[in-house]
Amino acid sequence: MEAGPNTTQLTRTIRWLQLYAALMTVALVVLFVRTGTAPDGVIRTRGLIIEDEAGRERILIGAPVPEAANRVRTDEARVREVWAPGYPDPDAYMGYYQDYNHNTNGMLILSEDGFDRLAVGDPTPDPNIGKRIAPSTGMVINDDQGFERMGYGLKPMDGRYRVSMGLDTDRIEEGLVLILDDDGPRGILVGTLADGIFLGSAPAGHAWTGLAEAFQGLLVRRAGETVYEMNLAEGS
Repeated sequence: MEAGPNTTQLTRTIRWLQLYAALMTVALVVLFVRTGTAPDGVIRTRGLIIEDEAGRERILIGAPVPEAANRVRTDEARVREVWAPGYPDPDAYMGYYQDYNHNTNGMLILSEDGFDRLAVGDPTPDPNIGKRIAPSTGMVINDDQGFERMGYGLKPMDGRYRVSMGLDTDRIEEGLVLILDDDGPRGILVGTLADGIFLGSAPAGHAWTGLAEAFQGLLVRRAGETVYEMNLAEGS
């Protein structure tokens, strides 16, 4: 009966295999880069997924970003489980959810649980509580459950543009909004339109003030009623 290989031979064989695997890995990387690289040195690809050490999809880059199995936003079963129960009529919420935009041309960072945490793109995804009034190019930051808490964006509005930055409360409502509309309100809103403080200007009859006349100054509203008004606009 022939004797099997000794420990030294096994160790040598394993090392050769490791070296071979390393060389093949380098060769594949070089082949990938050469295949996806144009003569001008630019790497061209449709999408990129970066995983963490546990193999979870954490960063999506693309136009649009590629699909990820771990992403909550695009998994209706998980949406129904984690978000829909927070609404009086979960089925109605899921119906509205069908029309939300979940894609973006840009970059999306996911939590280890698959919730959207940071989106930078054109346009950014809709909030998970409703559609935006218009597509927004910019940045969105969400909490650990995927609810939007801060956003900065540029929106087209009937031939004009609106630039806004919003900070939301933990009750998923406006906390502070900085807005500049080409043909509308310009200023800062603390709170909501019905229960907050507005410092800025707005044209006559605009919903941000609820006033028939043009506005420039300070306005305080509670429960939908104006309790303080300092209007410096001409003709007011």
